[in-house]
Amino acid sequence: MKPCVFCGIVAGSVPAFTVADEPAGMAFLDTRPVFRGHVLVVPREHYEVLPDLPVSSLSGYFGLVQRITIAVETGLGSGGTFVAMNNRVSQSVPHLHTHVVPRTKGDGLRGFFWPRTTYDDADAATGYAARIAAALPPA
Repeated sequence: MKPCVFCGIVAGSVPAFTVADEPAGMAFLDTRPVFRGHVLVVPREHYEVLPDLPVSSLSGYFGLVQRITIAVETGLGSGGTFVAMNNRVSQSVPHLHTHVVPRTKGDGLRGFFWPRTTYDDADAATGYAARIAAALPPA
């Protein structure tokens, strides 16, 4: 079995552009974002899909997701967000994760086709992560 890249990010052995690191989970930039500022939120423990997440963890995890949506909008000045989760089908990493994608009117995103882009360099990604992290409301 291949090691889980998201578990590696949580453990600190895999580098990431971290937005939040809290007991309920971590948030970091997607390396292949739909739009720049696309954040992934993961629970610290390894759960493959949403039904595996203990009920006792729901409020903490989704509280973090909610705060990340606020931070993406505020920190990037986006018009809104698209929040999504795959369970098994189309789940590129088998570790529960929620996508928080910045949206603007007329951005071209249609349906469930997710074109991917990249950051120009590590400094650009660091800048996006810092802007979102700075706008993160307190827990």
